Amino acid sequence: MPEMVFEYILKKNNLNPAADLTIDQSIDFGSTAAAFSGGQGDFSVEFEPSATALEQEGAGYVVASLGVDSGYVPYTSFSAKASYIEKNPQLIQSFTNALQKGMDYVNSHEPSEIAKAIQPQFKETDLETITAIVTRYYEQDTWKTDLIFEQESFELLLDILQEAGELTQTPPYQDLVVTGFAEKAAK
Repeated sequence: MPEMVFEYILKKNNLNPAADLTIDQSIDFGSTAAAFSGGQGDFSVEFEPSATALEQEGAGYVVASLGVDSGYVPYTSFSAKASYIEKNPQLIQSFTNALQKGMDYVNSHEPSEIAKAIQPQFKETDLETITAIVTRYYEQDTWKTDLIFEQESFELLLDILQEAGELTQTPPYQDLVVTGFAEKAAK
């Protein structure tokens, strides 16, 4: 997905990924930061904490954000069969409410508070680095205020997948997306 989003952004900016640059797809995604800091390539697409680690090591700089340049791409979504949803609406609503509670927290607290709250989940990363990462996301307006999977984001995802050659047909939004649980959680 990161490469598909990257190529989509390149095309939006009149760059042809096949003709205007060389993308090395032979490197395992978890090893791209090490390859970059070792001298391979002029640019690298990184998730956190690798991007911040490259900056801290003096091995690179974050020059752009795929999330900012692409718009709200629904990187994380949850899927369930219609039959499961029908049989377990309270469970689905409780799960969605818990996720919304997390969204409410990140949208009502400062990056330093968020970093302290999530630090136990990232034992290998120090608090200063987590705070820098959260601050970057905060300043980029990375988090939505709710969990509603909007049609605009759905269509953006389909556009990205089509541009990458991964879709031959576009499924209708209303056939795949259920927003009622997220709408209720947002209230």
